[in-house]
Formats: sequence, structure tokens, C-alpha cells
Amino acid sequence: MSELLVDFITSLDGYASGEGWPGFWGLEGPEYLAWLGEQPEVTYLMGANTYRLMSGFAAGEVPDGQDEFRPEEEASVDELTRASKVVFSSSLEEPLTWANSTLVRDDAVEAVRATKSSGSGLLSTIGSLSLCRSLLRAGLVDRFRVGIFPVITGATGAERIYDGYPDVALEMIEHRTFDGRIQLVEYKPRVLEHPPLGAPA
Repeated sequence: MSELLVDFITSLDGYASGEGWPGFWGLEGPEYLAWLGEQPEVTYLMGANTYRLMSGFAAGEVPDGQDEFRPEEEASVDELTRASKVVFSSSLEEPLTWANSTLVRDDAVEAVRATKSSGSGLLSTIGSLSLCRSLLRAGLVDRFRVGIFPVITGATGAERIYDGYPDVALEMIEHRTFDGRIQLVEYKPRVLEHPPLGAPA
């Protein structure tokens, strides 16, 4: 059976990006980048908006506010290009131009449920906030991982991650610090029907 990881990088105040900020908010360091390079092979899951954004980067489109990609950003995009990707969309048309991308028009929750039950290996989301929310609500997420970067983007933050989420209990399974500033926390999530009535056992 496949395992599903929801994987986010965020500002301290829970934004997925910030207008005018470079990738990783410009705060990635050698320890963090080395750790990224050691990650196991995964199949990435994404929605149409993330596909359009990331495939644009792969085709050479530079984010607003930047003149060119930094080497760290180029390496990240190159790694994504080489990886297998599944894109859930009813608006995109085949063939998808980004290498190693498969378009799925079926309901994402049911498609991921079927893939998990019949496959092996690791599935991981990238971006795609509404897809992640739907998969979590459906109880399909095995691990919920967040890299928290030391910046508050109250004025420029975009894409608030947790808006619209259900209440979720999180059992920590890993935590560490990279480069003395980036916090990684990883949890086993459990969607709650209602808040707990008493203190945790």
C-alpha cells in the first residue's frame, strides 16, 4: 500500500508564499538543501494551478520580482521535472507539456484512494492547497510535514494554508532544525469530528 505525505513549506504565520519573496523566502541553507537532496523518490500529486505555476518555472518563467532563478531554485525545479507527477484537473488539456506528468480527470479523492490501495511507494503533494485539504478531510493522509521558515509575511503573504481545514489532532513523529533557523515538524494526522471534550490522555 502506498503512503501519502502532505508536505508544506510555510512562513511562521502559515502562508505558502509571499509577494516579492524568492523561493524558500531566500532562507534555505546547506543543511536544509542537503536534506532535500536525500529525500526518497516520490510521485508528486498536484492540482491545475500548481501545475501551471511549476511547469512555467520549468519552462523558464521567472517569478514576479526576480530577474533570474537562484541556483537553489533551479535545482529544485530540475528535480521536480525528473520526478513522476500526477495532475488532477478538469480544465487542463492533454498532452501535458511538463515531462513525466500524467493528467487525471477523475475525482482526486477517489483516484488517490485507489492508488494508495493498489500501489506501493510514497505519494507526496506539492502546493495544491485545496487538493491537500480534500485528501486530509477524506482521511487519506498518513503523514503531515511542515517546514517552517523564520519569517512573518503579514503584509505580503499569499495562500493561507489552513483556511477551511477541519479540526485535526496531530501526533508528532519527527522534528528537527536546519541551519539553526528552519524548523521541520512531521505528524500523523487524525481528523476530528468535534474538539476533544477533555484534556489529552
